[in-house]
Amino acid sequence: MPKLIPLENHVLVEPIKMETTTKSGIILPDQKEKPEKGTVIAVGPGKMLESGQRAPIDVKEGDIVYFTKYAPDEIEIENKKYLVIQDKSLLAKEG
Repeated sequence: MPKLIPLENHVLVEPIKMETTTKSGIILPDQKEKPEKGTVIAVGPGKMLESGQRAPIDVKEGDIVYFTKYAPDEIEIENKKYLVIQDKSLLAKEG
């Protein structure tokens, strides 16, 4: 994969497919408004502030993040799907 570097306050995420069945085999119904989940692949330098400083982004490569379903822009590179998301659209990260 070519090295992708997000610009400004964008984050590159590889989506993680949510489980549709439990360990015991129960099929879970499709939840339309359930947040999506992914692994952070790359982080931009942050948005430029009026002071000339960059606003820090609260995630780093390797973090697992949650975001709303309609927040990301989808890109495909070498038949693999990635998402580009603004940092303000991230809901949470796993600790």
